Amino acid sequence: MTNEQYQKYSEKHAKKSPCITNCIKAFFTGGIICTLGELFSQIYQILKIDKVTSLLLASITLIFIAGLLTGIGIFDKIAKFGGGGALVPITGFSNSVSSPSIEAKSEGFITGVASKMFTIAGPVIVYGSAASIIYGIIYWASGFFM
Repeated sequence: MTNEQYQKYSEKHAKKSPCITNCIKAFFTGGIICTLGELFSQIYQILKIDKVTSLLLASITLIFIAGLLTGIGIFDKIAKFGGGGALVPITGFSNSVSSPSIEAKSEGFITGVASKMFTIAGPVIVYGSAASIIYGIIYWASGFFM
């Protein structure tokens, strides 16, 4: 079977993705996660915590909940349903750090959990940090030309 024949065969037998349905699911899943974040922020402000700290605590709470749900196997079901809506917010970052760690726990704390923790999230952190440094240098240098 040639590559072209295989391509036609796979296109014929591949399941069509319901794009509109997936977008709606992602929109509402992400919306619910962000609404929960805002709810936590408001609760912390009711408890007389200043706005900046309440926003930080809301983020930490969402990270904790996502890690917990990953550990007990519920976050995977949420991500399967909501797709990018569950994986794009900070909860997706928590899941990307927690999942490999949980899978590697049988190998030990150092050689398993610690070494696998940033398998998925590590490149994102590295490239994000590098991009922010480059952007900062360009921003700083542009001050000389204006």
